[in-house]
Amino acid sequence: MKLLVYGAGALGSLFAARLHEAGHEVSLLARGARLASVRAHGVRLVREDRDDVRSVPVRVVDEPGGGYDLTVVIVRAHQVGPVLDSLVDTRGDVALLANWAAGPGPLVEALGPERVLLGFPAVGGRVVDDVLRHRAETPLTRLVTMPVGEPDGRVTPRLERVVRVFRSAGLPARPEPGVDAWLTTHASFVAPLGQAVDAAGGPAELAGDRGAVLALARRIKANLTAAPTPVAPLGYRALRVMPDGLVAAGLRRFLRGTIAERGLAPTAAATAENALLVEQLRERAG
Repeated sequence: MKLLVYGAGALGSLFAARLHEAGHEVSLLARGARLASVRAHGVRLVREDRDDVRSVPVRVVDEPGGGYDLTVVIVRAHQVGPVLDSLVDTRGDVALLANWAAGPGPLVEALGPERVLLGFPAVGGRVVDDVLRHRAETPLTRLVTMPVGEPDGRVTPRLERVVRVFRSAGLPARPEPGVDAWLTTHASFVAPLGQAVDAAGGPAELAGDRGAVLALARRIKANLTAAPTPVAPLGYRALRVMPDGLVAAGLRRFLRGTIAERGLAPTAAATAENALLVEQLRERAG
């Protein structure tokens, strides 16, 4: 299968490297300094708890072009519109793996239902000094799977084929019939969390403000109650009826942890994405 990974940030770079090492014909779409770096050095990566940087010679391009069987789009939510515009005249399936709360409608309208898949990446990493530092695999992280689904919720041969491609590269994908509900629930949680971290100046700062964390807990619960789709996965449903203080205590513990420290640092891109997710949720809730 001929693959294009659209987006050369941390997750896109990791996907491209793993798919290449699994024997697939992969191109990574990058621009600017990132394009020049990957073209000169390949995707340089290292496990975040080690120092042995290695290079994977992934082919890099600056335009989507044509001839790909599958384009894997891994970008921020506010970047999806321009990406869709650039893929209108191409062929092949398109799997959007991103935060997205607008539902499949805009994607289907742009590309057609026969091309679109939705999902969310279940890996982590960050690019530091042009080196991808990715999360180490543990028995716990292996339990976290990547939902991928059809716009209409069916489990089709196409979906199963794409899931097999990801699994062949050690990317723990699974077919998810309720992928829209999964993504909407996820956005209902992460968008207010990101905005609260932004306002506080960082996850540790937010954790130290009990009043702000309590307000965040109430906002998340309100989002889940007003969600335009069923709440999924099932574990999130319990949040709607848990006491505010108990939800806030869990949030403070999470905010003091390593995942929050590395993944929730305020950035301009995260701010723009969270604002769009909030708008998408509001529009769908009516």
